[in-house]
Amino acid sequence: MTRVQNRRARVRGGGLDDCLRACAVHSGKLVGSIDRRRVELAEQLRKLLVVWGTTSTVAPTPAPAGATALLKRAVKGTATPSAGLGNELLDALLAVANKALECGYDDELNLALIISDTVLAQRKNSRAGWRLRARLLEALGEEAEALEAYERYLALTEDDGFGVRARIAGLRAAGEKERELLALLERQCPRARDFARGPATDVWAEGLAAHAVGDWAQAEPRFVGALLALAADDASVNDRQELLSQYLDLRTAVPGTDLPALAAAIELYAEQRRNRMRGPVADPTIGGVQWITLGEFRNRIAGKSICLIANSGRVGASSMGAEIDAYDLVVRFNSYRIDPKHTGSRTDIHATIHKHGFNWEKPVDTRLVFGGVLGDWKHSLRNRLVPGAQTCLGDESLRWPVRNIGKLGTDVWSGIPTTGFNMLFLLDFLDVSPTLDLIGFDFYESGAYRVQEAMKLAITSVHEYTSEKAWVMQRAQSVTDMRISLR
Repeated sequence: MTRVQNRRARVRGGGLDDCLRACAVHSGKLVGSIDRRRVELAEQLRKLLVVWGTTSTVAPTPAPAGATALLKRAVKGTATPSAGLGNELLDALLAVANKALECGYDDELNLALIISDTVLAQRKNSRAGWRLRARLLEALGEEAEALEAYERYLALTEDDGFGVRARIAGLRAAGEKERELLALLERQCPRARDFARGPATDVWAEGLAAHAVGDWAQAEPRFVGALLALAADDASVNDRQELLSQYLDLRTAVPGTDLPALAAAIELYAEQRRNRMRGPVADPTIGGVQWITLGEFRNRIAGKSICLIANSGRVGASSMGAEIDAYDLVVRFNSYRIDPKHTGSRTDIHATIHKHGFNWEKPVDTRLVFGGVLGDWKHSLRNRLVPGAQTCLGDESLRWPVRNIGKLGTDVWSGIPTTGFNMLFLLDFLDVSPTLDLIGFDFYESGAYRVQEAMKLAITSVHEYTSEKAWVMQRAQSVTDMRISLR
């Protein structure tokens, strides 16, 4: 199937009523699922249906409360959503689509497509909508269209906290290497041109039949011809990658194969795969950064007054800028926002989760990147760190303080510790600071105060904010409206 045919098959219209009913129907399909990802999707669908039921312009007919009742009304068409797409409904739809995309199954990807079409039909300049569309198209192997959607997203935002520019660079570099690989295969197997015009599926099947009887001389030009036909037809990247992998596997097993020629092909294949996974790395040394261990970090902060600044609405209206800048060390988190009058202007230590890249380009003395999964943490460091933006960078010993330093397992602390709690736990554990103050920590009671692109990020339920607050208050020496002092 060509990309044009695929595109036609994906047209969904973008009607809000139809989209919401599709979500309601899909919610019913997930009842009893034991797949963790589908269970999480079902929870987001439940929340969406509640939002839909509470924002409809027509009062629903009396019925039993709960998601089941909302589902029944939705399928029957009783509840009609309000004209236009309100912010609360938009956020709920995006949360569903993101979970559907994480599932990766065809049914869920189709649901995400419906939501994507609907969001962009209702909000043509939605940054979240264009990023969702790009990620979805990439997952479907529609790379050219994904790049266009990523570019639309970048045109609408100033903060590239999700690393979209690097993603674009990786996809473009991968596409170029794939073209180099196909050109190399065509040179290595000139007869492939004779088969590059036929239907790729039929030609590939002929190649498999020849290979099955041990006739590699007839099989190889058909395999390569099918690959060239797929590229000419602009077929899905997923299809092209699968057949490239199969071809190289088969070629590797052929007795007497030309090993230098095979190695050249495998090198290009590996490079284009690597670029799709993590993008090009311009400076693997990350600007000659100084990696610091737990002990070295302790020595850098010993004897210094420290304040930790919350990304809260309370800080954003505090007028405490001068007081904050008076501390020896100022610690900020993730997607912090600077307004000198209220937040102060200095950032000495930036503590951030590895999953997004907000403020990684801002110059700081020390950057600590937290992450629970070692492989993911390393991947983020290679792709998100900006050379020259930090003097010191925490090494693996500082990767996940609550778990790795404090040894608090899930049996003791079941929730995923926040960036703020990891940082505070680390400083409290080291216990070398005469002053350790938390500024504006109200655990999101006053709302978030972040860079604009991060304002829509959900306050996720995987964290134990109540437990973290209790831990802080048990150790507090003094508490005011704006300041909690632990020393």
